Amino acid sequence: MKIGFVGLGSMGSCMARRLIDAGHALTVYNRTPSRAEPFRAWGARVADSVSEAATGADVLISMVADDSALEALVFPPGDALRALPACAVHASMSTISVALSRRLADAHAERRQHYVAAPVFGRPEAAAAGKLFVVAAGPNDQVHRCEPIFDALGQKTFNIGLDASAANVIKLAGNFLISTVIESLAECLALARKHGIDSHTLLDVLTGTLFSAPIYRTYGTILVDQRFDPPGFALPLGMKDNALVLAAAQAAHVPMPMASLVRDQFLAAMAAGLANADWSAIARITFRNAGL
Repeated sequence: MKIGFVGLGSMGSCMARRLIDAGHALTVYNRTPSRAEPFRAWGARVADSVSEAATGADVLISMVADDSALEALVFPPGDALRALPACAVHASMSTISVALSRRLADAHAERRQHYVAAPVFGRPEAAAAGKLFVVAAGPNDQVHRCEPIFDALGQKTFNIGLDASAANVIKLAGNFLISTVIESLAECLALARKHGIDSHTLLDVLTGTLFSAPIYRTYGTILVDQRFDPPGFALPLGMKDNALVLAAAQAAHVPMPMASLVRDQFLAAMAAGLANADWSAIARITFRNAGL
């Protein structure tokens, strides 16, 4: 299987390296060429353009930051849509809008290509270890076609059904939930600290009782240690995902007051100069508001 891989950021680079280590033949491309160069030594072919990465590929994987980056990849100037062979599949693994996912499904169908939405849950360290969770949707035969890729990247793949955009809705719902966990943990820690309780003690009790899920352990540790740099998931990307959640909610007439609250925390964090920090740095705003 010939794989084109576009997008070698924090997540994409770990995912691409994982696929190479699993024995897949990759042609990689990144908008900033220096991020692609190390892949030569790891056995990948480095393309000079999106079109080159897509040409002759059986599967084109995109892992880019946002809607605008993906649009520029698929449509001109990147124009992967024209370069990708008929019957090839585009597996979009980025967190993107529901509207763009639907547009991509239609655009690929017009070119007799296939489209699978396959966003993932997990931070870069999970990607490097092949421990992501893949949420896939699209034609069943094409999801099955991509399974060797998903198996190399993740510990479990959820096949959501034929509507590709359903995978994007689930990914946005999950990221919304993570953001509220971060905010809730920050408020709990602020409350405990103002009452003289050690943060590690609080976290030990919470994760040792009813809150033992990995999300509480991972982000609880980050918040207790205030380890926001370097970012595993940059704050502007979290803010972007929050905007996508609110857009999807507005389109479906779903009030989401907690999403609006978290949006304001992202805005406050950006205003406080935390654009280069992890998205969990919204906790600093919560701590500051509590006088900590």
